[in-house]
Amino acid sequence: MKYLVGETNGGTAVFAVHGDKAVNLTAIDAAVGQDLMALISDPALAESVAIKAQGAAQVAVASITPALPVASPGTIICLGLNYTDHIKEGGYDIPDYPALFMRGKNSIMAAGAPLVRPTCSEKLDYEAELMFIIGKGGRHISEARALDHVFGYTVFNDGSVRDYQRKTHQWTPGKNFDNTGAIGPIVVTPDEVPAGAAGLKIESRVGSEVLQSSNTGNMIWSVAQTIATISEYTTLEPGDLIAMGTPPGVGHAKKPNPRWLVPGEVVDIEIEGIGICSNPIVDEKDHKTMAAAE
Repeated sequence: MKYLVGETNGGTAVFAVHGDKAVNLTAIDAAVGQDLMALISDPALAESVAIKAQGAAQVAVASITPALPVASPGTIICLGLNYTDHIKEGGYDIPDYPALFMRGKNSIMAAGAPLVRPTCSEKLDYEAELMFIIGKGGRHISEARALDHVFGYTVFNDGSVRDYQRKTHQWTPGKNFDNTGAIGPIVVTPDEVPAGAAGLKIESRVGSEVLQSSNTGNMIWSVAQTIATISEYTTLEPGDLIAMGTPPGVGHAKKPNPRWLVPGEVVDIEIEGIGICSNPIVDEKDHKTMAAAE
């Protein structure tokens, strides 16, 4: 199944996507709600509404404005340094334990929404990443059973403000500016992709300019290994979001000059078999003006 949470004239709803058309699952069964949490929490509901959706009226995917797949995730955990060539371009040693950091809720937004370059920096970078959503929670999850805990996979742009990321040994400031982490729009269930979403082409682009191009099979830590590692120290909950790190080609490592994102550009992150997360870049002052006008 491919899901899309988004807004139409009828409000925010969960849709099942079939090509360029979609079925409004919330309209079929109100228990589905306005994001994926009900389906995540109740697999039986997901099965029943899928049956009810067969032959239901469809709308154009293009008519839906994406919203966050999980409106209020409990925990957002991100891996850094998960592709060897990206580690080398950043000047880091290859670690024997994943670099883990957290994002706050104000730092994320939906695909299609403005990705905001802050007024205090021009060093806004892109990072194409695979993200997955925890379906079944747990602690001390074994690697062998870890993929049973995945609800679905989506696309993430881990927008990073590099000078603030490098101000301390902790990456928190540079990874948590408001509206810099774009998610979605499509969430695919595990049966739609190879196990652990491995072996999928992953790219970032601005127009015809290819910025990153790699494959999720090049990740050092797999999805299963990541779940096992994280659940050693914390209890994972349904709806938690985990991002799997970025491949080489990020802007700060471009030679001879860094390649920062600038207002007016549109950055696309695409993962084979999942979809494209596309976001316009805006300056913070312009974003505030836009928000005030709404």
